[in-house]
Amino acid sequence: MTDKGKKVKIYTDGACSGNPGRGGWAAILLYGEHEKEISGYDPDTTNNRMELTAAIEGLKALKYPCSVELYSDSSYLVDAFNNSWITGWKLNGWRKSNKEEVKNKDLWEQLDELAKTHDITWIKVKGHSDNEYNNRCDKLAVNEIKKNTPDKEKGETGE
Repeated sequence: MTDKGKKVKIYTDGACSGNPGRGGWAAILLYGEHEKEISGYDPDTTNNRMELTAAIEGLKALKYPCSVELYSDSSYLVDAFNNSWITGWKLNGWRKSNKEEVKNKDLWEQLDELAKTHDITWIKVKGHSDNEYNNRCDKLAVNEIKKNTPDKEKGETGE
């Protein structure tokens, strides 16, 4: 028997300064009384890539197969699983119904593999509203961009 009975909540968010531009991602993992924050940075990315990366990194942080409620304000991420878009993309050789190649295929493939490991319920939350954990994720992701932006680009001359 696996540990998929372990119930974990993961809140995720991605942010981008410019699109494409500098990006940050964050995830908060909740298990019982335990809470873990993780975040990261990419110097040249898009908002969608950061949203997907946050989910990937949150799921990769789990040590065992778990039952996961993954919360995201990204319709792009949540709808791909809840509306079975990802199933259709795979059946069509990672192409959308209009025959265009799926963007961010590398990240979707990672998410697809992680979704096989864990029992995931994908939950859409409203961004920038009253969800404490989503707001914390947003702040963590934005802070990754801020701490990795040179002072001169922040408008500070240092003189």
